[in-house]
Parts: sequence; structure tokens; C-alpha cells
Amino acid sequence: MTRIKICGLTREADVEAAVAAGADAIGFVFYAKSPRAVTPERAAVLARLLPAFVTPVGLFVNATDAELQAGMAALPNMLVQFHGDESPADCERVRRPYLRAAAMVPGFDLVDFSTRFSSAQGILLDAPVAGYGGGGKVFDWSLIPPNAASHLVLSGGLNAANVGDGIARVRPWAVDVSSGVEVSKGIKSADLIHEFCRAVKRADAELLR
Repeated sequence: MTRIKICGLTREADVEAAVAAGADAIGFVFYAKSPRAVTPERAAVLARLLPAFVTPVGLFVNATDAELQAGMAALPNMLVQFHGDESPADCERVRRPYLRAAAMVPGFDLVDFSTRFSSAQGILLDAPVAGYGGGGKVFDWSLIPPNAASHLVLSGGLNAANVGDGIARVRPWAVDVSSGVEVSKGIKSADLIHEFCRAVKRADAELLR
């Protein structure tokens, strides 16, 4: 079963829609320069809507120790996602499960990257963008080597129309969507969230045939 993460949520209605659609994880962006950024206090309010077994994920970009501690204090059960220039030591200093994002460009050695971040719970693959964070663009999936790490999270420009193809070709452990279920930056559509989750489930069913 492909896990589903809906990222960049800022409103109660969007959290409720993601839970109702069957999302496994909800992402909160703790990067102030992002249009989807929320404060730890706001994320804590939104996370109260999550039932058991739906995981809150906090996205950080080159965060200070104080910023990390504030996020983890607000969401004690949060999975940490590092989306900047963090080293393995930077990631491991939080002493809790984490995801590490990788910008997929030609020549990027994903196998070496996965080895260096072997303590990560998953490697999130995204398209390169100016600055940091997701850019809503699809990268060339053929850049993913067949011997890549098993816990890959496919991200970058996914939506209900292309996620099935991504699952069939990459066979990721999870998929991550943000702009692909939005009507504007930070504002999700309940209909698009449900369409996306249904598309993931259809793709999983096809693989079982």
C-alpha cells in the first residue's frame, strides 16, 4: 500500500478533508519564507484534528536548534522532514524519526545520498527549485536508479492525473502532494484531495492484479 502525505496544510477544513480522504500523514511547513508556512502554535491547533495513526510531519529548512525545539514541543509525535542543506549529523541531532529531501538533478547520486542518510525513515525525492521547498514541478523519474533505497517518497508536481503513473513506474513507499491539490498557495481543495487519494488507491489496486 502506497502511503499518502498531504503537505502544506494551513486550515482546519483542509486537515479534515485529508483525514476523510484517507491520508496517512499531514505536513506542516515551518519555513517562514514559504507561502504555506505556519507557526508551531498554529500547527498544534491543526494537529488536534488528527486521529490516531495519522502522522503530523514538520518540514524544516536549515532550522536553528530553537526552531526545531519549538516545532517538536508543539507536536510531540511529529515526524521531522529536512528540506534544506542539512548534514546527517544535523538530522540526527533531533533524536527522532526523520525524512530527508533530495533534489533530483542529472548526475545526482541517490544511492550515495541514501547511504549517507541511512538513519532516515525515508528519502523524499523532489524536483530542484530556486531556493528551498517544493516547486510543484515533476522531475525526470528515470533519474531514480533501480538500486535506490526502498523507502522512497515520491514528490514534485504530483496530482490525481499523474500519480498513478508515478506509482507504477517508481513503486515508491509513499507519495507527497501539496500544490497538486490546491486552488491557490496554501489553500487546498477537498475535491482535489479526495481525487488524489482515490487515484493512489486505484494505482495500488492495479499493481495487485
